[in-house]
Amino acid sequence: MNALKALWADHGQAVWLDFIQRSLVEGGGLARLVEEDGVRGVTSNPSIFKNAIAGTDEYDEQVGAVLRRHPAATAVTVYEELAVTDIQAAADVLRPVYDAGSRSDGFVSLEVAPDLAHDTSGTITDARRLWARVGRPNLMIKVPATTEGMAAIEALIADGININATLMFSMDDYEAVAQAYLRGLERCAEPSTVASVASFFVSRVDTAVDAQLEAVGTPDALALRGKAAIANACLAYRRFKEIFHGPNFERFMARGAQVQRPLWASTSAKNPAYPDVLYIEELVGPQTVNTIPAPTLDAYRDHGNPRNALEEGMASADSVMEGLEAHGIDLKAVTKKLQYDGVAAFAGAFDDLLASLAEKISVR
Repeated sequence: MNALKALWADHGQAVWLDFIQRSLVEGGGLARLVEEDGVRGVTSNPSIFKNAIAGTDEYDEQVGAVLRRHPAATAVTVYEELAVTDIQAAADVLRPVYDAGSRSDGFVSLEVAPDLAHDTSGTITDARRLWARVGRPNLMIKVPATTEGMAAIEALIADGININATLMFSMDDYEAVAQAYLRGLERCAEPSTVASVASFFVSRVDTAVDAQLEAVGTPDALALRGKAAIANACLAYRRFKEIFHGPNFERFMARGAQVQRPLWASTSAKNPAYPDVLYIEELVGPQTVNTIPAPTLDAYRDHGNPRNALEEGMASADSVMEGLEAHGIDLKAVTKKLQYDGVAAFAGAFDDLLASLAEKISVR
């Protein structure tokens, strides 16, 4: 059994692919990943769609078809046609995983418009519209975990819509998302039919914290490089276990509700000095998801070594946080800025994608 399959079979961690592109789905690549590597889901985001649509000619034929049907179509309209087509096709490939796994995996994630990250009512409206339009029970709508996103997450869970709460960087983000999920379940008529993940971003935390540690420059500070992100995730996993394996969740389980699994995102190693599979290797644990970019997926298949690392990491996470604080690292400030920058980056990628589509439209 390869290392990717062992994550699920031996450790209860689902591997999702953090990538989507027309040729991957239509050419059978996604189906092979499901069959051979045990991939159990797909995530997308505006940056992924920008690279796929603006960076290839795979979508040009459909762009022309949309414009023939709707000559006055805007770039937003064309984008949505392209994205929905890919999401539906990927969802159909993953439907057997969804059906066989009691609706706990087999999901494909699609994000609401990035400019709605601070608009509660707009997010709710857009999510409901996309849910209806895609028309697949194994769709997950991605909602940013901003302050305004919390009420949207609650309302959409109450509607019975699967939610991927994304762009989480801090323990405060995690706590707010978990509580929003519980409030949504409380209001949901059929909680057994809804699923959710809490997407906790990892590598970007180390990128930001390492820069501050290097500015401090002492041996003790430098020894903490590459540890903040994993410790942060381990503390979130500890809190997950407290919330979803404590007595308060039992009444939800009695109604058939699933736990809201932590999902580790941004798991490619940004620092070339770190092992390329660092954020896969150190974040293995039951009832978690790791959404992995294609190159990192290939690397882990080649030389991954699965073990229950989250349990090990929880033992040292507090001391790492104490060390950061002792060196003047304000992790709350770091993670708040990371979320702000992440929202802005996805909005920028979406704007670039729309500009590229507008150019394609203009020459037809």
